[in-house]
Amino acid sequence: MKYNTKNFSFSLVTTPKKIRKINIFLLWFFAITLIILFLPWTQNFEMKGSLTSLNPADRPQSINSTIAGRIEKWYVLEGQSVKKGDTILFLSEIKDKFFDPNFLTRIKDQINAKENALGSTKQKSIALQKQIQALNDGLKFSINKAKNKVQQAKLKVQSDSIDFIAAQTNYKIAKQQFDRQIKLYEMDLKSKVELESRELKFQEAQAKLLSAENKFFNAKNDMVNAFIELNSIEAEYLDKISKSESDLNSTLAYMFDTEGTISKMNNDFANMQIRNSFYYITAPQDGMIVKALRTGIGETIKEGDEVVTIMPENPELAVEMYASAIDVAILNVNDEIRLQFEGWPALVFSGWPGVTFGTFGAKVKTIDKVSTGGKFRILATVDTESGHWPKQIRIGTNAKGWAMLKTVPVWFEIWRRLNSFPPEFRNDMPLEKKLDQKKGKTSTAEEKDEKDEK
Repeated sequence: MKYNTKNFSFSLVTTPKKIRKINIFLLWFFAITLIILFLPWTQNFEMKGSLTSLNPADRPQSINSTIAGRIEKWYVLEGQSVKKGDTILFLSEIKDKFFDPNFLTRIKDQINAKENALGSTKQKSIALQKQIQALNDGLKFSINKAKNKVQQAKLKVQSDSIDFIAAQTNYKIAKQQFDRQIKLYEMDLKSKVELESRELKFQEAQAKLLSAENKFFNAKNDMVNAFIELNSIEAEYLDKISKSESDLNSTLAYMFDTEGTISKMNNDFANMQIRNSFYYITAPQDGMIVKALRTGIGETIKEGDEVVTIMPENPELAVEMYASAIDVAILNVNDEIRLQFEGWPALVFSGWPGVTFGTFGAKVKTIDKVSTGGKFRILATVDTESGHWPKQIRIGTNAKGWAMLKTVPVWFEIWRRLNSFPPEFRNDMPLEKKLDQKKGKTSTAEEKDEKDEK
């Protein structure tokens, strides 16, 4: 019997079972990989930060001492809850200026004394003003009186000048008559008795001339004296008025200086009253005493030194994170963010937020316009629609966040990362940007219409 060796050899060749299993595995692997490549992937970028408060007033703050003093007594313990206005500690004075316990009373007494002195000074200034007014009135009256005397002197000078001229005329006539009488007596035409009678009349005329001349010169002197008196009265009264005005100005200067001193003393009094309230350091708001920065009794502190740190009660929590300029350019206010807090277990699939476990939702509240150290600060608050944050987390807890962007296929995300391309912009543009774009399109259309009309 003969065998066909060729067919018999092929019948003996078979595929090993392991190779079949590998082929099936590879087939399923490529199929699953192909399916995964077409699954949706949510683009995102990662940010790191910490938990803080949205309101700056709710963040941990240090309470400072307004004045320098020595610690005398503590009223709180670390970790103790306090209400607004509760006393934290008491300080005693260390400046020798304020050692006197009756310091306020003494300042008040000084103020009262200065105010009484100011009242007397005001009365003196009023009296001086009345005196100046009286002197001005007296000046006017005296000047009018002196002017009347000058006028009377002028009139008397005129009257005496007329009498003097008449006396001169009578003297000339009497002299001529006496000379003629002498000649007639020498010619024996007149008797000696008649000559002596004429001589007597001549002497009477001469005496009247001298009297008229004296009266005239006296009247002129009286007029000059009246002018001098007029000028002296004005100078005398101006001297008195100037002296009174000088006294008034000195009084007013002292009064203003006293008012300034009283104002300064009132300021010192008010400052001391306020300073007394600073001996007790109180809580500025409800919260918890975190740490005492100054310890012991008798320790001295300076103005502005930190005493304790207080954590406000019920702060409005927010996460403070930082993003690069490339990432922040595609982030907008109210965008969704997923957060993972330190100390809270989580299983994160950043591209599949639906599968992620242990993360919490947040929304972008604000984005800084200025970078800090090359990165931009982002504040995100709780997204109440996706659930609340744990109550146990505290301010300062580290956090990690993922900003959720556009959903793309897995293969596209792999291709983008291999080529180092930035993530895609989302189609849901904020309303403000849409309005800006709409305005821009409208203005562009209007400009185009204007150009067409031209």
